[in-house]
Amino acid sequence: MSVATNTAHLPALGAHERGEVGAQLQATLVELIDLSLVGKQLHWCVTGPTFLQVHEQLDVLVDSWRAMSDEVAERAVALGSFPDGQADAVAHAHELGRVERGAIEADHVIRELARRLADTAERVRSRMDRMGEIDQASQDILTGVVRDLEKQLWMVRSQLPHGGA
Repeated sequence: MSVATNTAHLPALGAHERGEVGAQLQATLVELIDLSLVGKQLHWCVTGPTFLQVHEQLDVLVDSWRAMSDEVAERAVALGSFPDGQADAVAHAHELGRVERGAIEADHVIRELARRLADTAERVRSRMDRMGEIDQASQDILTGVVRDLEKQLWMVRSQLPHGGA
């Protein structure tokens, strides 16, 4: 993520802090973009008796991940960092891995979603904690992301047998 050289109009953060916050926001951005791309892949490939419910739920989730990524990217720009949400940046930075091509049973889609949401929420929570001492406004953005991801995780896990236990 590149950083603006003219900092006269930017919030009062030092160059090191600005760089650290920008890096944390960039990492979150690419994870949310990756989540939205995988969500669309699952949306197209889901099959089974609960196809329609899961298919429609994925559209709602993807829309929310795209909205979150926009908020994260705009915070980065407000701090003077320029985010990179292009395909190659996401491909090189994502930690979630690919999903296989082809038909995927709805129960497998739900398990995969639960795993990915849990992993992403945990990594964003770690970044959120680090932001507390550097920039509370950016921490607030990440707090909102964690709150939304964890709510989604609860709703996805509730579709698993025994509530995902």
